[in-house]
Amino acid sequence: MFNKTPTSGPATAAMPPAQQALGGQGIGAALARHRRLWLALLAWTITFVIFFPILWMILTGFKTEAQAIATPSLLFTPTLESYEAVHARADYLKFAWNSVYVSVGSTLLALLIGIPAAYSMAFLPTKRTKGTLLWMLSTKMLPPVGVLVPIYLIFRDLGMLDTRTGLTVVYTLMNLPIVIWMLYTFFKDLPRDILEAGRMDGASTLQEVGYLLIPLTLPGIASTGLLSVILSWNEAFWSLNLTSSQAAPLTAYIASFSSPEGLFWAKLSAASTMAVAPILIFGWLTQKQMVRGLTFGAVK
Repeated sequence: MFNKTPTSGPATAAMPPAQQALGGQGIGAALARHRRLWLALLAWTITFVIFFPILWMILTGFKTEAQAIATPSLLFTPTLESYEAVHARADYLKFAWNSVYVSVGSTLLALLIGIPAAYSMAFLPTKRTKGTLLWMLSTKMLPPVGVLVPIYLIFRDLGMLDTRTGLTVVYTLMNLPIVIWMLYTFFKDLPRDILEAGRMDGASTLQEVGYLLIPLTLPGIASTGLLSVILSWNEAFWSLNLTSSQAAPLTAYIASFSSPEGLFWAKLSAASTMAVAPILIFGWLTQKQMVRGLTFGAVK
């Protein structure tokens, strides 16, 4: 009585195996495309949520103070009033140079100390190596305010308060545990046979490090240095407590726009944008090197 079109059964079973396989591959490809689409949407959503505070800071820098404290809105007339006020109040280039000096200087000093230390722990370990690594890592768990008073008194007695040299030393000590841990991990991934071959050819320890170890682990060393620069650039606690005017970096420059009268949001946002812009551009230009270094030795 009723004509029914069978969706499965003998007719389907009678389909050639090749056609059935193609149908299964088509369904699998469609599911894979949908999965990639959803993952892409999720990734873009997370990226937007993370980047939105930075975007809002940049937009607020182009507002007036009245617009900045008014109801949040993306529709406004941009103005350079806040940037002009920031430039008139302080010498941006001076603070920027201090940031570059202490960030690059502390990174070079940390690498100079960290490479030999990580080499000895990776290739000449002792019974105390693991304990030493854990102890260095534990120093990062100590609140900086816990050692502020003794460090302040030492720097005062040595005449290192409000000096770029003193801030460079503090930043070096701050980043040294992370630098040594990262370099130790990269060096451990390097096959020992390569270094042993160098020793058999008569290479000294210095030649082994300079001609074999550093060139072979250069991506890891570069990513370690980039991370150290970023951490030093963003450090605010020590710069606010150990500097005042001569050696103050950009983090102190931002804090100077906070006053007892309140926060001037537009000027604060303009100053913050000028402070983070160099490191954002630097991170964008070196992102490939950073990812390459952080994944160095992950796949063998």
